[in-house]
Amino acid sequence: MIQFNPPSPPDSSSSSAQFRPGQLVQHRRYGYRGVVVALDLECQADEGWYQSNKTQPDRDQAWYHVLVHASHQVTYAAQSSLMGDPAGGEIDHPLIDRFFTEFVNGFYVRNSRPWPE
Repeated sequence: MIQFNPPSPPDSSSSSAQFRPGQLVQHRRYGYRGVVVALDLECQADEGWYQSNKTQPDRDQAWYHVLVHASHQVTYAAQSSLMGDPAGGEIDHPLIDRFFTEFVNGFYVRNSRPWPE
């Protein structure tokens, strides 16, 4: 799992990850908004979890741990399933203060607390 501190806007030349911790995203299929808290450069979920995933996106891409807006839910989403969040507003989630220090210019600033704890 990779964590960046502080988060920065995406730079496709630096890695295969399109999004960074602290960046706002939206799920392409399900429409939920959220904030990336951490990422893996390829799927780290076990085979049972992966097979239970309805869409089964390619495992060989970045996967993101996302705090979902207006819920207590945390998802593990493939890069191909996400896009930048056009709304750009703050996220309402009980873990925001645990993993981020502030919201500046449309990005959350990631603290040094490891994910998962």
